[in-house]
Amino acid sequence: MKWEVRIAYKRGVQDPEGETTLQALKMLGFEKVERVSTAKLFIIEGECSREEVERMCRRLLANPVSQDYEIRRLAD
Repeated sequence: MKWEVRIAYKRGVQDPEGETTLQALKMLGFEKVERVSTAKLFIIEGECSREEVERMCRRLLANPVSQDYEIRRLAD
């Protein structure tokens, strides 16, 4: 099986890399950009169940205080 895990900051949590990127885009003349958010994407392959991937997220991949995660099964 192949799983996609997307980790992103929760709404309202400071995203320094996103903020810096927004400032740089505006300096380059991209004035219409209003917000930039960063996220990590993990592709996990193996005989893992969704429940196991959930545990991976809770125990290692995401910080539950400041980050949300989204799990999606990919076609093999």
